[in-house]
Amino acid sequence: MNTSTIRPPAVAGSFYPGLASVLQKELAKCLALAQGKSSGAVSPEPSFSTASGELLKALIVPHAGYIYSGSTAGRAYALLAPLAARIRRVILLGPCHRVSVRGLAVPTVSAFATPLGSVTLDRASIDALADLPQIVASDAAHAQEHSLEVQLPFLQTVLGQFQLVPLAVGQASADEVAEVIERLWGGPETLIVVSSDLSHFHDYQEANAIDRATAKQILALEQLTSFEQACGALPINGLIAMARRRGLRIERIAQCNSGDTAGDKARVVGYASFALYQPVSDYDSLGSALLVRARNAIAAHLGQPTHAEAPHPALAQPGATFVTLTRNGALRGCIGSLEAHRPLDQDVRANAVAAASRDPRFPPLTVADLPNTRVEVSLLTKPVPMNFTDEADALRQLRPNVDGVILIAGQRRSTFLPQVWEQLPEPRQFLAHLKQKAGLPADWWSPEVQLQRYEVQKWKEASSP
Repeated sequence: MNTSTIRPPAVAGSFYPGLASVLQKELAKCLALAQGKSSGAVSPEPSFSTASGELLKALIVPHAGYIYSGSTAGRAYALLAPLAARIRRVILLGPCHRVSVRGLAVPTVSAFATPLGSVTLDRASIDALADLPQIVASDAAHAQEHSLEVQLPFLQTVLGQFQLVPLAVGQASADEVAEVIERLWGGPETLIVVSSDLSHFHDYQEANAIDRATAKQILALEQLTSFEQACGALPINGLIAMARRRGLRIERIAQCNSGDTAGDKARVVGYASFALYQPVSDYDSLGSALLVRARNAIAAHLGQPTHAEAPHPALAQPGATFVTLTRNGALRGCIGSLEAHRPLDQDVRANAVAAASRDPRFPPLTVADLPNTRVEVSLLTKPVPMNFTDEADALRQLRPNVDGVILIAGQRRSTFLPQVWEQLPEPRQFLAHLKQKAGLPADWWSPEVQLQRYEVQKWKEASSP
């Protein structure tokens, strides 16, 4: 892994200004168009910030030179300014223009540079993709690729500090791209950006007709069928597949072509920007459904009355949960599944009863305990093996407050949920206690040790009923 190097800017001075001071002025102009009235050339639809009950999760933005498409991109990026405090990671996908790649190419460097400074790569997330067959390591695919680079100054300006996962998309199916996006989806801290222009080199009227039809397909979340529609059709299709799967809403922010901005109208390139919103209500309703089922399972186990249960479509799908019980703030039981092997509804009920009655660290929960017991449910992503050379390397890769970790040493096995970072915030301390939980000395290490990591969505009762 080439983690000590930085990819230098390849198109600064051509696609966008190479001097930081000039670049900052250009970006300010592009972003200011979102606050006021643009030139008559750009014809955006009315746009708005994240609506109540929705989370801005993804953008589709163009990647031409700023004089051509900067105003269209700027309208989308301006939506991020109020969200800078929550967005800490950006998944950036764009098409390969210069190097042929089968699959999705990741770089081996540690950062990408622009005239505004360096953006740190989320090496842990990138390395966690290595088990996917469509992922290839290729610095060559990134070295001269402009589709990703031109987005970085916008992101640096509106977000400040963030970590980046750059993916140069070559020949890959929508399902292959969607699988990678799914792996990296994360929570509110993660933004997905797809970089793509629309039609290329038609006359003005023909381009407008083609691009209107393409935008109509994108707004309907329909798969694109040709690179003639968009050079980034493959990453767009992967995002569209995920948007359908997760129930995202899409809106068009702006649309134009180079004939509207800085080019002639005989041979134009089309541009559009879109924003995709994730329903927060779906997230909350799933949490409520899991919490009431966990409590009902414990109540039924103890012969007590249960509460009404609202249906949720995700409950029929396989899922892995942990159920954590606390009483007066102290742990009272925690048992769960590390991998999905039964429907989510069954899994959360079984783990709730097990946490209440079979955690060997505590006596079984009683009827008297139940009113003062608080239930928390964690929904796990699929565990991913970590690749490391030694313990120091493993410690460098751990992400506090993000990673749940599984330790496997022969027949010994232990796990900590990400919530444990609240008590053990330092990686060495976290791993030492994880080894002790497996019955091993805190300073033990072996070349045969295996570590896997996962992330969680978690919900906790506001108070015990």
